[in-house]
Amino acid sequence: MPANRSRTERWLDCLRQMAQREGAIEVTIPTSKGATGQSDSTEQADLIWRVRIVSVTDDEIVVEQPNAAGQPIELAPGVPLIAVMAIGQNRWMFRTSVLPALPRTGTPTRSTRTMRLAMPDDVERCQRRNFYRISTAELSLPRVECWPLINPSSVVAAEVANRALIMDQINSGGSSRIDDDSLLLPEVGPRFNARLVNLGGGGAGLLIERGEASAADRARLFWMRVNLMPTIPAPIAMTARLVHTHIDSGQNLYAGMAFEWAFHAAHRDFVVAQITRYVTQLQKQRLAKAA
Repeated sequence: MPANRSRTERWLDCLRQMAQREGAIEVTIPTSKGATGQSDSTEQADLIWRVRIVSVTDDEIVVEQPNAAGQPIELAPGVPLIAVMAIGQNRWMFRTSVLPALPRTGTPTRSTRTMRLAMPDDVERCQRRNFYRISTAELSLPRVECWPLINPSSVVAAEVANRALIMDQINSGGSSRIDDDSLLLPEVGPRFNARLVNLGGGGAGLLIERGEASAADRARLFWMRVNLMPTIPAPIAMTARLVHTHIDSGQNLYAGMAFEWAFHAAHRDFVVAQITRYVTQLQKQRLAKAA
């Protein structure tokens, strides 16, 4: 029996082994496309978190709670999720949902915040040419614009301007037209494009197509704009430090980035607030459709 088929049939054993090795899965609240496999005019991007598996039983998967820039993101009981588990170059997706938290007993202790997920009945192997697609769902990764950062101190004015733009758009109901050429940039090098693969801890994973992969060698600090429109009416800008890279089977570059707040610490709370607002809106949409 081929190894990938054998693993698909033994997916629960693989999941338990991942838990024993403190492995992780990726989870996302499905948007309109992820929920149905079909896109529509209000398509949003699927924001994916990489969360460590804490334990696995016959009925549930316990994982670390998702967070943004170190701040926990609350997901309500009943919210549907799509999860991705990866072993080597193979990926499987399955549908699950958030279970109610169990009441705490005994003396409170400081520990990792966790989230309970319903155990799925089965999983489906992702398509070889698209690691985020199965027959009934397809995830759409957020677009990210990146620039090598030349002068780190120049990010302060650009981040202040980014906050002002987003707040003005929110207050005006997103009625103002955004001209990319007018967006304030810090002192940067040539732009390249990426996709936001996941959020986790204090950073993010970016996927850079092989044609632009060499761009990541130009610097260690980068200016990024993450597109979560139309829910967030303008791209969210932030500074990040390249931590590690590896090449995938398609010769694309995976870049692990750590958010860098040292140059403008106040921008962190604003970024977290926008990501939280995006997640809150998705939860409302999915719970409303489920009802």
